[in-house]
This record gives sequence, C-alpha cells and structure tokens, in this order.
Amino acid sequence: MSLFERFFRELDALWLPRPATKVRLRVFGSAALMLQASYRRGTKDGDVLETTDLTADVQQRLTRLGGRGTPLHTRHGVYVEVVAASIPFLRQAPRWHRAAAFEGSLESLDIELLDVVDVVVSKLKRFHASDRDDVAAMVDLGLVPHAALVRCFEEAIDANLMDARAEDFPRYVKNLQTVERDMLGVPVTNIELPPWLDR
Repeated sequence: MSLFERFFRELDALWLPRPATKVRLRVFGSAALMLQASYRRGTKDGDVLETTDLTADVQQRLTRLGGRGTPLHTRHGVYVEVVAASIPFLRQAPRWHRAAAFEGSLESLDIELLDVVDVVVSKLKRFHASDRDDVAAMVDLGLVPHAALVRCFEEAIDANLMDARAEDFPRYVKNLQTVERDMLGVPVTNIELPPWLDR
C-alpha cells in the first residue's frame, strides 16, 4: 500500500461523524501521480484542489485532521494542503479519474485524481527539480503521449489567457519544449501565443 493510500485511508477513518454524502477530494500534484502509477518519491504534501464541494467547514475539518502539524502528518510525513482552484495551471475542463485504490472502500471521502497529462502540464508552471523528476518519470512510464500533452497544454493556455500569469506563458512554452526535446525525444512544438505577449 502506497504512502498516500495509507494517508487517505486513515483520514477517511478519522472523518467523523460520517457525512450524508461523501466529500469529494480532487487531488493533483505528485500525490495524484503516485496514486495512479508505479512511482514513488519523497514529498511533503498531497495538494487538494479547492472545488465547490469544499465548503469552509469541509476545508477547516480537512486541515484540522490532515493538515500540517497534525498527528496524521507526523505519522505519515505528508499533509493535505487546500489549493485555490485559480492557482494550478489547468485547462478549463481537466480530466479527473476515480482513484481505483479506494473504490468502494472509503466511507467519508470520494477521492478523484487529476489525469497524468494534466498533472504534467500543471508542473510546467513551476518546473522545479522535483517537477522535472515527476515529469521524466511519467514519460519513462509511457504515460505522456506527445499529442495529448500538446493538446492539453494549448487548452490550458487558452483557459488562462486573461489571467495575470499570461506574461509567464513564454516560460511555460520553453518548459514544454524542454520536455519534448529532452524527455520525449521529439521535435519541439511551435506554440502560437498572442502577439501582445512579449516573447
């Protein structure tokens, strides 16, 4: 059983009283990768994307039970961090998958995982060493088809054009091209950006 599987199972057990309807947690970042693929690396958090399901009360309970500094964090070495939906670099309709590891076995939580390609695209925003390691591992596992990667990236650009981060898009494009050239071993894609962006 993986680290994050143990973590979310214990979080589910602590979630009392049981809700009338299961609380949907949409997990992204490296936690989503490790729950979908045979991949392990050290990490410090399991980001949960803030969605309409996460009311203020749910967010408060989530961080009280599984946030930084909680006994759950101490036992497993990871914690839940709620991230506003506007923060990750995602397309308008990212793909989510039910977490097969938990199917039918959780009583309070319903875990959904961001698709591997969507996670990879989201990591092109920051692209620190750990992000590059995650992306390289997914490429090595054959989980990042080039055409799907480019399509997802272009849709994320379109979805965020009016965002303040648009000025960083040329850097995101360079990060994508690094993945194409150095990890996938394919020619880089010429991504058309609006002319008002300084390239």
